[in-house]
Amino acid sequence: MQDDLMKLKGDKKIPLNILFKRTFVYIKPEWLSFVLALLLLFLNVFLDLYLPIVLQGIIENLQSEKLNLNYIFINSTIYLLISITSMVLIYFESMILQKAGQRIVLKLRMDVFTHITNMSLNQFTEMPVGSLVTRVANYTQSMSDLFTNLLVNVLKNILYIVGVYAFMLYLNIKLSLFALIPVVIIAITSFLFSKVVGNIFRKERKTISDMNTYLNENLSGMKITQIFNQEEFKDEEFKVKNEAIRKARFQVILCFGLYRPFVTLIYILSVAACLYLGFKFGLSGGAVVAFYLYLSKFFNPIQNLADQLNGLQKAFTASERLFNLMDVEPEVRDSEDAIEIENFKGKIEFRHVWFAYNGIDWILKDVSFTVNPKETCAFVGATGAGKTTILSLIVRNYEIQQGQILIDDVDISKIKIKSLRRAIGQMMQDVFLFSGSIKDNITLHDTSYTDEDVIESAKYVNAYPFIEKLPNKLEEQVIERGENFSQGQRQLLSFARTVLAKPQVLILDEATANIDTETEVLIQESLEKMKNIGTMLVVAHRLSTIQHADKIVVLSKGEIKEMGNHQELLAKKGLYYNLYELQYKSMEEE
Repeated sequence: MQDDLMKLKGDKKIPLNILFKRTFVYIKPEWLSFVLALLLLFLNVFLDLYLPIVLQGIIENLQSEKLNLNYIFINSTIYLLISITSMVLIYFESMILQKAGQRIVLKLRMDVFTHITNMSLNQFTEMPVGSLVTRVANYTQSMSDLFTNLLVNVLKNILYIVGVYAFMLYLNIKLSLFALIPVVIIAITSFLFSKVVGNIFRKERKTISDMNTYLNENLSGMKITQIFNQEEFKDEEFKVKNEAIRKARFQVILCFGLYRPFVTLIYILSVAACLYLGFKFGLSGGAVVAFYLYLSKFFNPIQNLADQLNGLQKAFTASERLFNLMDVEPEVRDSEDAIEIENFKGKIEFRHVWFAYNGIDWILKDVSFTVNPKETCAFVGATGAGKTTILSLIVRNYEIQQGQILIDDVDISKIKIKSLRRAIGQMMQDVFLFSGSIKDNITLHDTSYTDEDVIESAKYVNAYPFIEKLPNKLEEQVIERGENFSQGQRQLLSFARTVLAKPQVLILDEATANIDTETEVLIQESLEKMKNIGTMLVVAHRLSTIQHADKIVVLSKGEIKEMGNHQELLAKKGLYYNLYELQYKSMEEE
């Protein structure tokens, strides 16, 4: 786990050949589009490189004693037609690449998101949400630029360099050899520049990811910030992260600010030398102009390549981070011989279960108990006793280190995770509602449910009375996180969501906490009905809510201390009795 997190958070470098190999997997299905675009590219480059030759003929004819207007007209027409054809080719080439590139990025973005949704639930507690959002949204966009623009333009510029030099050799070998001197200087400079700017871009990406993570966390927790008057402190924290981005970005600007003027200076010196040496070597005026145009075309691709290093480095850094994320394997996964189970009777058994989140500090120690089908089993104990951990292990949010957990005498490690979770309905203290309608939040966009199904489940858990009073009823819109509903209303909606899925095992983790008395009565009535659905596992701090449970398991520091029903545990006058007496006295004092 730790290694995977380092790959997610850090900037572990992936060799360039591996990046290309993994990226090619996405390019391969679109190979026909890229081949067609390359053919158009080759033709366009050739036509563009032929233009100075046409212009040379026109200039030399204008300088000749016998002016041939017909020749000039024909060559001028050819020049115009070549220019128009070149523009048309650029349009079709661009459209083909854009369509292919967007299809590739669509597939890549889908793969990244699917990979995230298939990761183990426990891994999300360790992974900054802002970092994940950055990868899915921003980094895939950088990859889009790679497919639709950068790779082809890099190839195009290389073709220009080779093609231009071939035509320059055709015009004059001596002058062409001289032109290699500035090219070598720029090539060496570009190589060194790419090494430096690559590290800077990697640093810039990390600062942006850190900023996104910080914003996601602090905007979500803005209420706490304002309640405790921490605005100034948060402003200072933001200032530090904002300054880190500024410094990283300034380093990028500084690199390009030094590199581009240097390349331009070399170009200007080369043009001056070309004009002088061209006439010295006895070239005609037309040939000197043609050579000058080729020299411009020679340096432009080199400058473009330098500019494209910006995009290439961003794309390589983005691909590194995307593939690092996709290399994070889910900790909890189906075994090869995992089976599908349609229905559970509901027998749950823990056999000598040991569990630790970090593999060292045991949260559960040799825990064993059995819950029979249709029974209600409650878990009580102090905070940190291991109550919620037991519920998390049943749905395989984590893997145990020792022992066995069985449902209907089948080890849950042998049951497919989707099959297991489909049969278990979970109702937590912190209810999450998505933006959308009430109906969408109950059905979770499963179109197989009818409005009648939704209404029936809402009535079953006493949620429909308040839904019916809303202006749009089931179509009432839910704002982010369900903030336009009370805690109790959100809880009732989560009950309806769970009942609609028809689970055979129900899990309630402090589902009645932080709820007003009136809503609690409705929820208690719902829970009484829901007991008929299947086996129910409950965690509750208020012992008054679990007095009628068939079995109560008392935990302390990860160990089972007592087990029995309410009356049996009170008769023992042990830990449960003490907890009950403590709460009873607190209620009397209130």
